[in-house]
Amino acid sequence: MAIALSIAGSDSGGGAGVQADLKTFSALGVYGASVLTAITAQNTRVVARVEGVSADMIRAQIDAVMDDLDIGAVKIGMLGSVSAMLAVAKALAGCAVPIVLDPVMVAKSGDRLIEDEAVAALKERLLPLATVLTPNLPEAARLLAGAVVTDAAGTLAQAEALRALGPQWVLMKGGHAGGEECIDRLIGPEYRDFAARRIATCNTHGTGCSLSSAIAAGLAQGMSVPEATARAHGWLHGAILAADGLRVGSGHGPVHHFYQWWTA
Repeated sequence: MAIALSIAGSDSGGGAGVQADLKTFSALGVYGASVLTAITAQNTRVVARVEGVSADMIRAQIDAVMDDLDIGAVKIGMLGSVSAMLAVAKALAGCAVPIVLDPVMVAKSGDRLIEDEAVAALKERLLPLATVLTPNLPEAARLLAGAVVTDAAGTLAQAEALRALGPQWVLMKGGHAGGEECIDRLIGPEYRDFAARRIATCNTHGTGCSLSSAIAAGLAQGMSVPEATARAHGWLHGAILAADGLRVGSGHGPVHHFYQWWTA
């Protein structure tokens, strides 16, 4: 059994964070373990409160899981604080398994999920550990202290600038760009575009978490980064296409992680 570990915050609404990661792992045939970094009071409309888990407890969770479970890949999501980032970086230093880093900074509701001073720690301590970095376009711009770009040339330039900070691969997610197609660009030892027709829906809560955890699931199963990304991209497109049928909440609802298994 392939096992993947999610290190991320809890979404009380169930659509993003650790909950989305575990659903994604299960949907793709991978056993999921988890380390909580923060607890959010959250629904489909707002993040009402965020409370971080202590650095010692984060480290204890990672050590406990790694000591017993044969982890095949790690997905890192929301960390929020410098202390949480340092705890994760120290715990994973020298880790031999692939790491997918989703630099979660802002929720779909617009609420900030990362402290400003934590951006430097994210760049210096975690980006060098990443096998795959999966920023959306605003996140990429914030990491580079630059402007948001949407054209192909600008996206590729920012991806290479991020790769220079340590990640082996960078997947620039195109959800914030315009056009009828959403294009995710994978830049690394090779270059791939993954395009899908844009879907008119407001139910996209947890898409970033789910995409990165789907890539981690593929890596845990022995896929290459391009193979894992291709499957994750196609699977997520189906999950978004089926999202309106769930009718969960009155804001940005979740995607349908189990659309291949049951219909709403």
